Amino acid sequence: MTEDRALPRTVWHHFEAVHAVLYFAPEAFAEAAALGYDVESRWPSYFAWRAAPLGAASRELVTAAFYSFSPDTVARYIPAAWSTADPAKVLEARWRAVDRTYRALFGAQVDGPELAELARLARTAAEAAVTAGRPLAAANAALDWPEEPHLALWHAVTILREHRGDGHLAALLAAGLDPCESLVSFAGIGAAPDEAFAGRGWSAEEWAGARERLTARGWLDAEGRATELGRAGRNEVERLTDQLAAGPWEALGAAGAARFVELVLPLFVAVLQSGLLPMQGTLGIGSVPAPTW
Repeated sequence: MTEDRALPRTVWHHFEAVHAVLYFAPEAFAEAAALGYDVESRWPSYFAWRAAPLGAASRELVTAAFYSFSPDTVARYIPAAWSTADPAKVLEARWRAVDRTYRALFGAQVDGPELAELARLARTAAEAAVTAGRPLAAANAALDWPEEPHLALWHAVTILREHRGDGHLAALLAAGLDPCESLVSFAGIGAAPDEAFAGRGWSAEEWAGARERLTARGWLDAEGRATELGRAGRNEVERLTDQLAAGPWEALGAAGAARFVELVLPLFVAVLQSGLLPMQGTLGIGSVPAPTW
């Protein structure tokens, strides 16, 4: 494991927004609408963009891979997404969406030498990511690399965030947290209010049931706040998540990782200043704990 235990969290903190902006950008919604997706909310295009590397994946596969979404929510969008557009067409539109989004956000930086250097570092890290047991990371890593540096950058950070996310699910499983419990325990430590997770689709009864199970386990108090045991349990989840995410950054080396953070910082700031990302959400950007994916 990397000697710098904070490194996997630090680099994730800086690149997650650079990936996730796709799910909120108007340019991406325009591309999704052209394919025929409803863009009144972000979820139809979110499921299409994120699941398309898996092919025409079933509801069961996407539910397993996305983990924290209720099966009923997944069923609302999958497999209907593939009736709207074939996954190959979705992937083609995803490149156009990233290109338009990045050019709108980053302007001349898209064609600058710093971004090209950042893309090379990100690709080195992404190509070092071991994808065994990590289906979303593996599916993205199997796609061809685009030639344009800004598209290669997005592709690399997507592999890296799904690599981390797949590892996070392994950590949740190791902690014995089912999908709804993973969210309730995350809310319990104050990472986000309960209502921030509404888009995951769990009913009030399912949420209350998960809270009851965690209370019986000693992770939550009667008000739904994390106990000392619950905080320790979530800390262990995040520690293991960081450990499992360390490999690509160890391959890049301390100097390379530091340079990556230096170069990605202006892009991170530009995304946050754009106002596209929700101020309070479940991504975990800017929070102490890592996200529930």
